Amino acid sequence: MPTPASESELSEAVAAADGPLRVIGGGTRPVGRPVAGAALSVAGLTGVELYEPGALTIVVRAGTPLAEVEALLASENQRLPFEPMDHRALLGTAGEPTIGGVVAANVSGPRRIQAGACRDSLIGVRFVDGRGEVLKNGGRVMKNVTGYDLVKLMAGSWGTLGVLTEVAFKVLPATEQQASVLIDGLSGHQAVEAMATALGSPFEVSGAAHLPWGGGGTPVTMLRLEGFAASVEYRLGRLSELMAPFGAVRAEVEPDAVASAWRAVRDVLPFAEAPGDVWRISVKPSDGPDVAARTEGETFLDWGGGLIWARVEEGTDLRARLGAFAGHATLVRASEETRARIAPFQPEPAPIAALSQGLRDKFDPRGILNPGLMAA
Repeated sequence: MPTPASESELSEAVAAADGPLRVIGGGTRPVGRPVAGAALSVAGLTGVELYEPGALTIVVRAGTPLAEVEALLASENQRLPFEPMDHRALLGTAGEPTIGGVVAANVSGPRRIQAGACRDSLIGVRFVDGRGEVLKNGGRVMKNVTGYDLVKLMAGSWGTLGVLTEVAFKVLPATEQQASVLIDGLSGHQAVEAMATALGSPFEVSGAAHLPWGGGGTPVTMLRLEGFAASVEYRLGRLSELMAPFGAVRAEVEPDAVASAWRAVRDVLPFAEAPGDVWRISVKPSDGPDVAARTEGETFLDWGGGLIWARVEEGTDLRARLGAFAGHATLVRASEETRARIAPFQPEPAPIAALSQGLRDKFDPRGILNPGLMAA
């Protein structure tokens, strides 16, 4: 497998390609249609180009392991705002997630409801297009907003528009303490109402999830608070009071327990060892419980009810089962046969599909970068 060690080598490899290329980062997220083509790894493009803790910015080569980036930020008491999910347990993959792979898939976790998605923290990119040309957009400081917003376009493009070589982020200070307010025994609709009330409060909730199984098999609704210790303690008391009318409220303040519970939500660990296909469904939060029920599978809610994780029988065309709904469904875990038969990404309306194809024709006129991966 070609593993270029520099941007120029990657550019030459793409320019010289005489057929389709299957772009690989850490190989931990085999999502989308199976791609037939020569593997091209960016794992050799590693290292930190620039890190200015005082300016809250970091610039990293795309093949750098995510763990290395997070460790460097932690050494300066900082973090990536968007809490990227680790897909390895859910998808049964090995290897190391790369920072470029996080951007290519626009990977975000429970904190998205407060801090935004990966693309919202991304301030600059460099990439090689399908002709082998090096393009750049954005900058290395947060004030740079000139030019076309290719930064946002590349986030979530899954390597179909270009091969990322460098990414720049704004970062945030790490939190001193975190705690959870837990409400036992709520139905899905009650949970969404409680989460909406919490998210609409002034108490800066950074996570809101509902699992139909908790301690003793009772449903549990989870609300996370983060920040300075004194602030978390105050908000924990006030939020508990606000949630009291919804049911039995308890607080979890033990750091490892709080972190473990939210890691399980972030990485969809309840479904990691269970058989079946796993879908990720985005809806408006008030629709979450009803759409979840229509899956006829095992589900839980994140993002205040706006994100549904569903585990269904292998080979299920969940979109056909759901029928029309306001949102989109992505097949995250399934066999290659199922991913070849059922479009993993939500088919786009014709006008948007035409725009998407126009962009691919512009950035990858030969159609060699992960061809068909996002096809309907």
